[in-house]
Amino acid sequence: MLLMKRDFLALNSLTSDTVTRLLDSAQVFSRAFTDRSMPQLLAGKSVAIWFPDSGFRNRVAFDLGVQLMGGKVTHVPGELGEREDPADVGAYLSNWFDAIVVRAPDIARVRELARGASIPVINGRTSHNHPCEILGDLAFIQSARGSLSGLQVAFVGPAGNICHSWFEASATLPIHVTQVCPPGFEASETFLSELRESAAGEMTTTPDIYGALKHADVICTDTWPGGIPEIADQFRPYQITAEILAPIPQECLFLPCPPVHRGEEVDAGAMMDPRCRVTQAKAFLLHAQNALLAELTDA
Repeated sequence: MLLMKRDFLALNSLTSDTVTRLLDSAQVFSRAFTDRSMPQLLAGKSVAIWFPDSGFRNRVAFDLGVQLMGGKVTHVPGELGEREDPADVGAYLSNWFDAIVVRAPDIARVRELARGASIPVINGRTSHNHPCEILGDLAFIQSARGSLSGLQVAFVGPAGNICHSWFEASATLPIHVTQVCPPGFEASETFLSELRESAAGEMTTTPDIYGALKHADVICTDTWPGGIPEIADQFRPYQITAEILAPIPQECLFLPCPPVHRGEEVDAGAMMDPRCRVTQAKAFLLHAQNALLAELTDA
């Protein structure tokens, strides 16, 4: 039995202590995975995975993680809120499962699902935020650096789900996140003001890419807004290239968010730079999501 139902709808929906514990647990799960000695913490438990789109990294990592920990997975067909009230669906699924992992465009539908469910609901991605992705990146950063203390993150790109989740991380953890973008593409001041009311870290925006990258411990990117050449022209000076990375300290981590578009937010040279550790970082999706499942199901 769950002692208390908890959801993971955003990084700041959990306490700082809980997120820190998850990141520490992810290191343990990483070693267990390497040693092929995964603890069977989900034995006898079942998880519903509801991913209607074509994204594969989080879906595959959740599916594999549940199985490695001895649990069972069922993939739910259809799209959340398409035919039934999300709160009703959450109640129905709670009859059969121990947790729900859901991906949907609208964060409001995910919140409604969680409101109706008596079991934990995990946000696998919405158009508003993508907390599992950033939890995985943070777990990798902790593994690579040994600590998140004093972490300076430069996120280069438009306001979107990745950007929002980095800011939500800085609301929960004592890290400094700076969004770097052309004027007009920043996260909304309303969103930032709400986060700053009880933030553990700092959050800023700037159009100055060189000033922001100069002191960054981590550089992240996201895809540019598509389909409008004029917008691409505004973002062109913000492309991360091998030349931009050249003067940056070697210990800086460059983590472009997949899917990566060479020739847009990054160039081919940046992807080949030794600071680019995106492949290694994405390995930690599995470990961080395993830690999350174990935590929320009281395993």
